[in-house]
Amino acid sequence: MDEGDRPTDADESAGRDERTEGGSEKSREESNSETPDGSNSEAPDGSDDRVPDGDREVDAAAETGPVGEPDDPTEERDEPDLAAESGSDAEEVEPDDRPSDVDDASSDIGGETVPERRSGGSEASENGADESLLYRFRHDRDGALMWLREMLSSVGVVLLVGLLLFGVSGVWPPMVAVESGSMEPNMQVGDLVFVTEPGRLAPDAAENGVGVVTHEAGETVDYRTFGSYGSVMIYTPPGRTGSPIIHRAMFHVTEGENWYDRADEEYHNAVDCESLANCPAPHDGYVTLGDNNGAYDQASGLSPPVRAEWVDGVARLRVPYLGYIRLIATGQVELNEAITGAVGSGLPAAESGLVSSAPA
Repeated sequence: MDEGDRPTDADESAGRDERTEGGSEKSREESNSETPDGSNSEAPDGSDDRVPDGDREVDAAAETGPVGEPDDPTEERDEPDLAAESGSDAEEVEPDDRPSDVDDASSDIGGETVPERRSGGSEASENGADESLLYRFRHDRDGALMWLREMLSSVGVVLLVGLLLFGVSGVWPPMVAVESGSMEPNMQVGDLVFVTEPGRLAPDAAENGVGVVTHEAGETVDYRTFGSYGSVMIYTPPGRTGSPIIHRAMFHVTEGENWYDRADEEYHNAVDCESLANCPAPHDGYVTLGDNNGAYDQASGLSPPVRAEWVDGVARLRVPYLGYIRLIATGQVELNEAITGAVGSGLPAAESGLVSSAPA
């Protein structure tokens, strides 16, 4: 027999149901045909109406069956199958099929959604990294961060001091570095000199708008700066391409003046005004001299009498050695020369006291 010809469970159930119904009908007919004395009625054709043993067993099974069973056994099978299917469906619920309140509970905890908590966590980690880097920058005692901190601190201090000095002096740069020995011994090579703009912080002895007291006037009123009478000023004559000159103002002349008689013979070799350079004076101005030089700047031809508008500033204070930083950085002084100057040997005197106008 082929597998397709085999009766299924549903067919067998249907067959048993039909036999059960048939057996029940036969039972009822037999009971109706029995006489009161218990004898069985015979069929007209003399055949025996007894129910075969197999049918009798089926009838007994049907009669003794549980009360309230469904008429169709297939319904009994369908209900467990439905339950099983519903159970499997319940187990295989996709995350998208979850109730919205579950999603809300999982995605909203403590008033923050999951993306917000993630972003908050990343921000916290970034803040922690920043704080850690800042802590290392502030407290490391070696390594790159320490060197960076020290360098930035030094630059910051210099800028702060420079800004403060600029506020006081009114001129930029407020400090200049001495490049030559023409002002020795009162100013040394490598000195850093604090300068104020012309007219600022002028002493009472200054009778002009530049704030300069000449050596001649200083002797009269006893006004001294940097080891001698009078003011030391920084000036730049027209056409000069080098550094400004820092020398002492000796006296003031007017245009056309014969200043030979006022000049100290020690600082010129002329015999009269005609043999003295810039005499008579071509215009109003200051006659200047380096403290370590042997001739006036005007007698040597370094500069004509210094006009007031040529004056860049007036020296007020010097700080030894700090100017070497600027001079070494610009290549104007070699390191060994700076070391020699710092220990006191000094450099040879030059014709003019040059200064570097950029701050050290």
